[in-house]
Amino acid sequence: MKSTLSPLPPADRGRQVMESLAAYIQQARLAAGDRLPAERELMAALGVGRSTIREVIRQFQALGVMETRKGSGTYLLKPITSGTVHMPLSVTMDNLRDVLLQTLEVRRGIECEACMVAARKRTDGDLQHISRALDEMERVHLEKGTAGKEDLAFHLAIYDATHNPLFRQLLEQMREAFESFWETPFDRPDFARRSFPYHRTLFNAIAAQDTEAARRETIKILDIVEEDIKEMSK
Repeated sequence: MKSTLSPLPPADRGRQVMESLAAYIQQARLAAGDRLPAERELMAALGVGRSTIREVIRQFQALGVMETRKGSGTYLLKPITSGTVHMPLSVTMDNLRDVLLQTLEVRRGIECEACMVAARKRTDGDLQHISRALDEMERVHLEKGTAGKEDLAFHLAIYDATHNPLFRQLLEQMREAFESFWETPFDRPDFARRSFPYHRTLFNAIAAQDTEAARRETIKILDIVEEDIKEMSK
């Protein structure tokens, strides 16, 4: 393992661990049914904490390429490579405003459908996961006036509740644009503030398994985001 896995520099650890683990699987030529290194081995080799390792494993499980067997370990279900983990979008960051509006157009269709599917398919466990993400988002928002990463975590939790890994994969491909969005030039406490209450009503709709209400609340959120992007980028 030491020859193929090494400590990572501080950055987006989750994404780096995912890519490093995929590269290791490819280099080690692991096949379906093979057991992956234990959590402690991965933690030591990559220089990250247990929570990061578990989050990455959970993401791979959502993609249907790994499974964890109680008392046995984590096993590969399908061979993967670093090239199949992510499918980078072909967008230019020259005009951030246009990129954000373009990604928002795509997100509008995906997000509405995902929230409706989540409302139909969500489990009690999914609701707990979404609720925790929403509570954290609300806490950070009330404390700092903005909650970019926490907002993303809330929506990713909804995507996971669809039990269709393609939803999460597609949103992950737009992370670069949205992360840049929160950093500059729109890192303002008042951005999307008007959409804040609708995250709770969206959660309520999903909890009630009301697909139409979930679609309506999603549209409310995205309409406000679009309006704010246009206003703040004038």
